[in-house]
Amino acid sequence: MEIFSPPVYAATLVKEIGHANQRVVLFSHILGSDASTNKLIDALCSAAERGVPVEVASDVFTYGIMGGWKSTPLRADERIRALRAMARKFKRSGVKFHWIGQLGPILFAGRMHLKWCVVDDKVYGFGGINLYEEGLQHADYMFGGHDTELGNHIAKEHERIVRDNRLGKVHRSYQFPSLHGTVLVDGGKMGDSIIYKRACELARQAQAITFVSQYCPTGKLGKIMHAKNAKLYFSHWRLARNFNRFLIRVSMAATGYQTSYCRRKYIHAKCIIYTMPDGSKVALTGTHNFVRAGVALGTREIALETSDAHIVAQLEEFLAKYIY
Repeated sequence: MEIFSPPVYAATLVKEIGHANQRVVLFSHILGSDASTNKLIDALCSAAERGVPVEVASDVFTYGIMGGWKSTPLRADERIRALRAMARKFKRSGVKFHWIGQLGPILFAGRMHLKWCVVDDKVYGFGGINLYEEGLQHADYMFGGHDTELGNHIAKEHERIVRDNRLGKVHRSYQFPSLHGTVLVDGGKMGDSIIYKRACELARQAQAITFVSQYCPTGKLGKIMHAKNAKLYFSHWRLARNFNRFLIRVSMAATGYQTSYCRRKYIHAKCIIYTMPDGSKVALTGTHNFVRAGVALGTREIALETSDAHIVAQLEEFLAKYIY
């Protein structure tokens, strides 16, 4: 698997979808309709129009990020109107598009924080890139490569999420082997996160830890990180906006953690690199922010646990270029 920066990832999807002839399955926690995604939206529609099965889904949280909190039925934000136009365009072209989740009194409960794309036998995932203008400017990445079996599994999980959304169901977290390690999937059950649990288990075993996320670690993992004197790189609250600014500021005050991150670009990448007592390295990379709140609220996530030297080296290269 190879690592992709946000702009390269978006451009690669446009190119690959343009050549797709078997299937396209895309889930983006936030999917915007703007200058940064117009070519992608066109590519998805063109693929469907030439007969390729195209499945697209995004969390309704997109509406809030795009200004939906301020919109009214009589005066919708321009970005909200663009989202509605995107949905109509998908429908006309034959793209099977779904808004997933519901917005309730607790904004972050039951969120689908997933990001993946399957194009024929190519799979992209295990990173945090959201497909909208701001998301494509963050310090972030996605991995991608040929893996038919993994693509089949993700396509089935995508189908289950769409079905579960209609029925209001969740499922327990689970894991399965892949070419490059173990894939961990959080199924949306409140308090049940196989990713967070594994992050804690590896942290207890590790000799040294490098932690990267937009948020500082909280809960049991945060306490283990403190005991292990881990190197923490997360976005300072001054780099964040709106509610994220509040969340990071509160969590920093509550935990007493400071970040070693000194750059100006907002971190949206999520990975932990563990150096084990024998000197080997294990990485956990994906969509999970490694905070306790997401576990408690039943956020759906996906991650890869890997000791693949090539993947770990690419993560370390990313950290050297964008984080340290």
